[in-house]
Amino acid sequence: MVVHGEREVLPATTAAEAAKALGQFTAAYNAADKAYDSSLDAGHVTGALSAIDAARLKAGAANNPDGNPAHSPLKLSDAKYTIPKKAGWPRWFVVDAAGNKGGSARWLLAFTRGSLDEPWQVAYLTLVAPGKVPEFKKDTDGWAEAVDTKSAGLTVRPADVSKDYTTYLKDGQGAFANGPHTSVWRAQRAKEAKRPGLVSQYIDEPLTSGDYAPLALRTADGGALVFFSTHHYQKQTAYPGASIPTPTDDVLALTKGEIKQSLTMEFVSNEVALEPAKAAGDQRVTVLGRIQGLTSAQGS
Repeated sequence: MVVHGEREVLPATTAAEAAKALGQFTAAYNAADKAYDSSLDAGHVTGALSAIDAARLKAGAANNPDGNPAHSPLKLSDAKYTIPKKAGWPRWFVVDAAGNKGGSARWLLAFTRGSLDEPWQVAYLTLVAPGKVPEFKKDTDGWAEAVDTKSAGLTVRPADVSKDYTTYLKDGQGAFANGPHTSVWRAQRAKEAKRPGLVSQYIDEPLTSGDYAPLALRTADGGALVFFSTHHYQKQTAYPGASIPTPTDDVLALTKGEIKQSLTMEFVSNEVALEPAKAAGDQRVTVLGRIQGLTSAQGS
């Protein structure tokens, strides 16, 4: 009998294979961090995490050519694997683990691959406060349910969360609950927009295609946990007679051009949000975690 994986609804992987993928990722991530060499984990990361990680390692190598003097290996424990059944590719699964970094936060990692011939790669890595990781819907065999990103049964279609989030950052309008990655972040930006001798401007763009495609997992209450990516720019412009605040060595390592009166910084961010079902009483989307990294900068 021939099973067509592109049509058959199958578990993305087994728990044993998921654990193996987590171990391989952690080993590669630690090797790359120790040597400040992105080639050592390039085969284990993709999407938003790849962009953030590669830029971090590039800056580190520029400032410390002999490797990371402050390297401390990442250790993940108490790993819980949530593996959805779905048809077609990509297939993916989620790991919820405790880490020896980031305080008491839980590490959420979303692994993806586009075919049986490809390795498992981490596309999303976020930290979530303890107790905030939701319970997932599972069948009698323990398999989870992947949510179609175009599903209309949620407050926002998962495919639209990135776009709606960047719109919210601009004008404060949308179905997002207040919190550190929504209302607090907007308030911080407003405060920093105009300082003595300096103006900061922000542009936010959705990232939704290819390796940056969102992933959604059904929660036990009928909602969904959604992983998504965004793209951000911050331009600092100094008034005549003033100067741009001295950037850190890591920022300078990623900066092209000479910083005279302005500095434009480019960031990639990956987020995880909890969406209620349309039938739920509270229709607000809660952003549970966000990790953002500088990917490039331009002085002028």
